[in-house]
Amino acid sequence: MGRRPKSQGKTARRSPPARNPENRENQLIDLAYDLAEQRLIEGTATSQEIVHFLKLGTAKAKLEQKKLETETKLLESKKEAIDSSKRSDEAYEKALSAFRVYQGIPTEEDEDFD
Repeated sequence: MGRRPKSQGKTARRSPPARNPENRENQLIDLAYDLAEQRLIEGTATSQEIVHFLKLGTAKAKLEQKKLETETKLLESKKEAIDSSKRSDEAYEKALSAFRVYQGIPTEEDEDFD
């Protein structure tokens, strides 16, 4: 059998692969971040890795993230408003139908039985 390389500092824990694609992707992202962190600490990170993390810390990146979060909230509230409007329209139609029945006006369902 082959030998496993000794890990420096942290003990290497390998968890089983996640059962769904989204969790698996998150698991792989976590591993990539751990590796990048280790390389930054050891001083072996590439210039691209260093620049990536430097950009994440800029004010512009933080503002863009905040903007995305705000836009997401706005879209969610618009969706809720549309859903609420649909429910109101349905309730209005039911009320009108009930008023027609009370007035003795035949409904579409009643006309089908004639």
